[in-house]
Amino acid sequence: MSAVLEVNGLEVKYGQVEAVRCVDFSLEAGSITALVGANGAGKSSTLLALSGLVHKAAGTVRFEGEDITRLPAHQVVARGIIQVAEGRCILTRMTVRENLELGAYRRRSSGSPQDFDYVFTLFPRLKERLEGLAGNLSGGEQQMLAIARALMAKPRLLLLDEPSMGLAPLLVQEIFRALKAINADGLTLFLVEQNVRQALRLAQRGYVLENGSLALSGTGSELLNHPRVLQAYLGV
Repeated sequence: MSAVLEVNGLEVKYGQVEAVRCVDFSLEAGSITALVGANGAGKSSTLLALSGLVHKAAGTVRFEGEDITRLPAHQVVARGIIQVAEGRCILTRMTVRENLELGAYRRRSSGSPQDFDYVFTLFPRLKERLEGLAGNLSGGEQQMLAIARALMAKPRLLLLDEPSMGLAPLLVQEIFRALKAINADGLTLFLVEQNVRQALRLAQRGYVLENGSLALSGTGSELLNHPRVLQAYLGV
């Protein structure tokens, strides 16, 4: 497989604070790649930099061979890189249908029946609550809606920031099953997670971020069995 995204020497700073330091990684087309680490390691800052939502102090980002390092966020989205934000960020005073329709806004349509059928196959609960307010959904259902809304944009690369955060174990399993199905349909996923075990079980490749720098990389199974990961993140 070829690399769909290549990141070299990425640095992100907030004033004098270095959140991400000289990070290099690549995402293979059609794969799931996980970026794991403790809270405050720089994972979300990495995603925000890829999306053009925070300034890159240094480094380059290439997507499908194009240098997108300095593109603003709306142009990154136009290239097909869609992020599911930490905390879901759904529009709570709008209906589930309206949230999904807004996901397709860059396509100059509200989504085709086939688009709706696809997300309902992944998340049947959304169909049951289609005309209800998004703010009345449970936390797990809101996360399903956030992912479904992103899929309505027909992404070429899906970035997910802590999709399991705050969810009960059964709902976490449901979300990860959906991500596996989405990837099986050919979509490249970049998953940022504190739930190291779940993320590395799902991912073909993973990176461990510590204090803003990459500490380890390898296949998901390799990292799951790495002594440093076992001790620091899995309590073994």
